[in-house]
Amino acid sequence: MSSKIDQNLSLANSKQLSTQQKLASGIGILGLFILVLAMFNVNFPNRAITLTLALGLMATGAIWFANNAYLTKSKGIKNDGVYFKSISSRGLVGWITGIALTSFYIVLYFKPVWLGLGVDGASNTGLVALFDPLSKLLSGNPASQWFVYGTLYTLAILIFGYKFLLKYRHNKYEQLRTGSVMFFQLAFAFLIPEFMARLNSDTFSLPYYDLKNIWPLNYYNFEQYRVDNLISAGDVGVGLLIFGLVSIFVITPILTYKYGKRWYCSWVCGCGGLAETAGDSFRQLSDKSTFAWKVERWVVHSVLVFVVLMTTAVVYSYLGDDSSRYWLTKNVFLYSVAGLLTLVFASVMLFKHKELGKDAKLGAIGYFAIIITLIAMHQFGMRLFYFEAETLRSSYGFLIGSIFSGVIGTGFYPIFGNRVWCRFGCPMAAILGFQQRLFSKFRITTNGGQCISCGNCSTYCEMGIDVRAYAQKGENIVRSSCVGCGVCSAVCPRGVLKLENDSMEGRINPKTILLGNDVDLMDLLNQK
Repeated sequence: MSSKIDQNLSLANSKQLSTQQKLASGIGILGLFILVLAMFNVNFPNRAITLTLALGLMATGAIWFANNAYLTKSKGIKNDGVYFKSISSRGLVGWITGIALTSFYIVLYFKPVWLGLGVDGASNTGLVALFDPLSKLLSGNPASQWFVYGTLYTLAILIFGYKFLLKYRHNKYEQLRTGSVMFFQLAFAFLIPEFMARLNSDTFSLPYYDLKNIWPLNYYNFEQYRVDNLISAGDVGVGLLIFGLVSIFVITPILTYKYGKRWYCSWVCGCGGLAETAGDSFRQLSDKSTFAWKVERWVVHSVLVFVVLMTTAVVYSYLGDDSSRYWLTKNVFLYSVAGLLTLVFASVMLFKHKELGKDAKLGAIGYFAIIITLIAMHQFGMRLFYFEAETLRSSYGFLIGSIFSGVIGTGFYPIFGNRVWCRFGCPMAAILGFQQRLFSKFRITTNGGQCISCGNCSTYCEMGIDVRAYAQKGENIVRSSCVGCGVCSAVCPRGVLKLENDSMEGRINPKTILLGNDVDLMDLLNQK
């Protein structure tokens, strides 16, 4: 019996790549090898042709591999063998990939000169210089390490997005949202900011602006130098500044109310776009334990508190006290922030307290404590923050913007799954999740009578939600962390799960599992 099991496992583990897949992999690796050579300062004679060849080989190899992997099979999710592949089951290849990605992010953030970035007016060399022709074509400027990163990031979303489209070609929802994140990354995050940079001149200058990034993701947007640059750019800059404010207080709440956080996290966001496309092979690695869920709720909301305090401190630091010269003084700003937060959390505690968990209630009380402390310190002339505003900003940028979102959030895909940043660190996800839980029409409905408890939904939930537990009870899934990717529904063999936008009435419907014969079912039914 044991030998029979071992034989079956060995057969499952011995699934080999086809000849075409091997050739495609070789072509893609060849393109990557050219970039590695450039990183080690190999001087290519024609950088434009070399870069085109490298990126073209990588794209060709990935597309050929995806075509052979999925178009030769019938429609439907193909996750067979996922736990027998070293790269997708925390095997040796997975660890090597994770270490390689993490190392690249560390060099990118902290040692860009190792990639060839020119400093103090020096010309670029190495990998960065290889991207100079493309950067000059789009913006008219030499490449930076961020342009290199943005190009590779966009390419990854496009080519792995193509693979995702083939893999999920039986599901229209997956097709639409994948096409959406591919479009927003290519147009809004990559091309438009580069074209905007081309408009800059001696008399007109716009700072880099990713139109799909909303505070608190673009936590730097309200720093003094950015506000000054936007205002000095005239109507265009002022328009972008107003757009940033409208995005926070108008666009985001309305869209989240109508569609849940999925409108951003699964349809627009670049971080989510990379996670859904390049990270799709690692979604089953997300931690589904209760402990991880508890850690997730506390950590992500702590990050949100940090970014609120940091932004308040930064804006407060460059405002004045003279109300005769400025309408937005330190007093007005601080009391406005306090008033807004008080209004939000007082309303929630009054009208939505039943929907809040214990930790959310404690979080709301914590916010009130912070507000009262800030006002008291300001009112009695004490130092508002124990750290300088710039210290808070730089600390947040290093710990959250660099280490969490980049090094850990993306570099650790093969180890912790593809949504580590979205689950544990993204303040935007925390804000949208808060709105989704309490003030949204979105939910995932379940038909418990059809559930066969196969566990596919829970296995492939990248946010670590035990979807099966909800489905078995026929309970709606209304979780703050759910990004509405819809993969749980796509992999369900029975059609148990359905993504819906409906009325708020009856949206949160916890079901009690009844054991024993001591319950009058008719009485219970009449109470419903």
